[in-house]
Formats: sequence, structure tokens, C-alpha cells
Amino acid sequence: MLVRLSVLLVLFSSGSSIGQVNRYVIYFKNKAGNQYSVSQPDKFLSAASIARRTRQQIGYTDEDLPVTAAYVNKLKDIGAKVFFTSRWLNCVLVESTPSIANAASQLPEVSKVEIVAPGNRLLGGRVAAKFDQKVTEVAAPSLVQFQQLGIDDMNSQGYNGDGINIAIFDGGFLGVNTTSAFQAARSKIKYEYNFVVNSKNVYLYDDHGTEVFSILSAQTPDFVGGSLGANYFLFLTEDKPTEYRVEEFNWLFAAERADSLGVDIISSSLGYSTFDDATMNYQISDLTGNNAIVSIAASKALAKGMMVVTSAGNEGNSSWKYITPPADASGILSVGSITSDKSLSGFSSLGPTADGRFKPDVVALGSSTSLINQSGSLVKGSGTSFSCPLVTCLVAGLWQAYPNLKAQEIYNAIVRSADQAYNPDNKKGFGLPNFKAVVNYLKRTALDQAIVISPNPVETSMNVTFKEPKEEEVVMTIFSVLGQPLFTQKTTLNWKKNPVEYDLSNLASGVYIVQIKSLSQSLTSRIIKF
Repeated sequence: MLVRLSVLLVLFSSGSSIGQVNRYVIYFKNKAGNQYSVSQPDKFLSAASIARRTRQQIGYTDEDLPVTAAYVNKLKDIGAKVFFTSRWLNCVLVESTPSIANAASQLPEVSKVEIVAPGNRLLGGRVAAKFDQKVTEVAAPSLVQFQQLGIDDMNSQGYNGDGINIAIFDGGFLGVNTTSAFQAARSKIKYEYNFVVNSKNVYLYDDHGTEVFSILSAQTPDFVGGSLGANYFLFLTEDKPTEYRVEEFNWLFAAERADSLGVDIISSSLGYSTFDDATMNYQISDLTGNNAIVSIAASKALAKGMMVVTSAGNEGNSSWKYITPPADASGILSVGSITSDKSLSGFSSLGPTADGRFKPDVVALGSSTSLINQSGSLVKGSGTSFSCPLVTCLVAGLWQAYPNLKAQEIYNAIVRSADQAYNPDNKKGFGLPNFKAVVNYLKRTALDQAIVISPNPVETSMNVTFKEPKEEEVVMTIFSVLGQPLFTQKTTLNWKKNPVEYDLSNLASGVYIVQIKSLSQSLTSRIIKF
């Protein structure tokens, strides 16, 4: 259950004195008297944001309107320092004393006041912190991380995310602004913002975000990222020295900023379950996708036409074990971790959600993933933090290849063509996705039969395309017109191998009968061989 603190608890919670400044979120009852109108979205959204919604046929509601300015001004008048507002949840983040928060709760426009972190931070600094990851120096890069997903093939076809806008939410991007490995990438960074301390400087604190970003964009003699053509928007939302609910709101504010700027994909290697204030903790029963603020924000981002890719979490070996919000949100790609031999990484968080949905959604290499750190060194890191941006690369290339698809259609194509699509579980979800498999899945929608043979007549090779290539063995047998079996070939179906190509170059010219048979489907047809 989402924690809702009453004004009484705000005033008398432990560690919070009457004169202490804390961070609060103040919710409003409505948007009456708003200065904007849904009929003029260009007044509060960028042209790129409007274009994204137009492509996906997404309209505008009062939820898209900014918070009513008069309500915000009333908070300022009573002494609250207002920093960020949320259109989607109709609330504001302020710093104030408990007494001012109590006064705010008495305003007729206010529905609720909630403490989200003690102390003031939005005008202050912060020290560096260590992320939960293992990083070691290496001498050579791993190509497996791109090959498993078919990103190498995707890039070779010219799909490197060109024109796609990607936002990265993280805890620090040290070195991105100075290291030669990011020299080319820096020209692709269109926006940056630090929501932790309310500044435009994201190039500080630590290099976790740097390492995540490198998988998409870094270039060295030994390493090339998977989405060099994309545009980037860097957001610092994670305050690592402490863990409070305010970081979920930072994520929300960043998502709304990304929406207004026209971002297509949010890539977030962050997750939340326990906090320094135990009253804010989530329970496993809360993993429904609509309890945690960050999960609600992810769902709303998807509803606005953005694809959300997030790490599933590194709790597989902990007492928690399960995914961490926002990975529980429905329709977003939560990414688990596998090894180079496609085994599940022991640390990778498990599903299901509290309401029984399979999670994670997909997996990618998160054990010994090659990346670049703040000094430009090639290193290997482990964690779902690094499997997440790999899938982001795949999404970016696919959306470049199929620009007219909606976010939900991209999601469906990826999960329904992954290698466990017909047998998902709560370890790897729908499995390992692949560019070629997704392309084959998208092509299959034009088929009006379960199995299609082409071309017919055949010259040298015959393609057999399955509308639903379940992971099972298929047997192809060629018969003479008199029913005599001539030869048989067996293969294992999956989306990546669809269609299956059979070499018939050694077959003499004539008329034959071909039988295609698997456990779940079969076809018998006549073919002509030239």
C-alpha cells in the first residue's frame, strides 16, 4: 500500500523539528482557473512532443495541463519554496518547515500534503556514492551483448537510432562532458537537468549514468555503442547517499520534462523498494504497477506515447528477490539479466507482480557487460543496470526502422517475438529479444495462413514462413507425387529463424509433395521445382 502521511505525522514525525526544513509534495484538488487549454497544446508542449502524440493518435486531457499558477502562487505567499510541478499528478514539490506545510494543508485548493524527504537538498550539494555493481578492468570488449540481441545486424543495416530521442534517468554522468570516448556523443546531447539539487549540471557525483550511457553512445578504438544516431536527454534523478520517496518524484518530474521535450524512449536503470524512512517502504504486495509513484509515472509516460525501458532490479539473491518499481508497471520493458551463455544471472530480480503478471518482460546481457567508465577505460560491469540500455538500443533501432508504430506496438512486437514468447516464466519473462525476430514478427501480420510456402515454383531454395513459430521442432519431408518419401529435414522453430529456408538445389525438376509438420501445426502442399 502506498504510504500517505497525514499532516499530524508530518508535524510530529521523528527527526523532524518544528523549524526544520523538509521536502514535501502538495497535491491540489483540481485545475480550476487554469491558464492553459487542451485545445492549444503548443502553449505547454514542444513541437516534437506534439508530433509524437500525433503519430500515435494520442489526444490531450486536463491531465496534460500544467498546474494552476494561482495555486502555486498561494503556496509561495505562505512561505513555501516551490521547485517542481507535476502536470500528471497535479502536485508540487516544495521545501518548507512543518508549520508552513501545515498551513498549506488548510488551503481550500489543497487535497493532501506528504513529506517525501527530510532536510533541504534542492539548494544544496551532495557527496559521491557507490552503486550496487561490480566493475573490473578488461582488455577486450564483449561483442556478445550486441550479438545476442541482433544489434550488430541492426546497426549494419543502418538502424542506429537516428532521429530517435532517448532520455536517460540516473545518478550521475561524471566524465561524459570531458572524456574523449564521448566526444561524438556530446553533440547529440540536447538537454540535461539535475532534479536532485535543481541545477543544469549532471556531470558530477558518480559515473553509473556514464557507464549506462556508454552502452548506447560511447566510441573508442575497442568499443562502439549501439545507438550512435540517437539524440540524448540526460536527467539526474537519483540521490544515492540517501533513499527517500522524493527520488520517485524526481523520476516523475523528469518523465514529464521528457514528455514536453518530445522524448521517444525513457531508459532508467533505477528501482525502489526500501527507504531510509521505513514508513515509506513498499511491500511485495505493492507490486501491482499502480502503487509506487515511480510505477504510476512510468505508466503515464507510456500513455503519452513514450517507450519506457527499465532495469528489473538486482534482488535475486536478496531476501526481497523480486522486481523493484517501476519494473512492475504494465506495458513497459523491464529488463532482467543473463550471462553470455544465456543463463539467468543469479542477482537478476524475479517476478511475478503482485497481481500475477510475468516479470521481467525480457532479458539481455547483464553479467560482465562491456562499457566505458568516466576515465574512458573499457571495463565490465554486472547488473540489470547494464542489460537495460542494451534493450534500449534495440528499441531505438526498431523505432527508426518502423517509425509509424505506437509505443505499445513496439512493446508487443518485442515480447511476442522473444525466445520464450510461447513459454514465459518469472525468471526471464518472455526471454531474449532479437532484431531479426522482431522484424519477422512484424512481417507475419500480413499472412492469412498459419504456414506459407514461397516461392512456388521453386528454383533453388524454398522458404516456409510460420505465422506463429512456436519454439518446437518442425519436420519437413519431400515426397514424390506417388507418395514416396525422398528426404527429411528437422529444425527448431523460433521468430529469429522465421522463415525457415530449405535448400532444394539438388532436387530434380518436377512436381513434388511437401509436408511441414510440428507438434502444434502442419501443412501438406504441392510444389513445382524448376
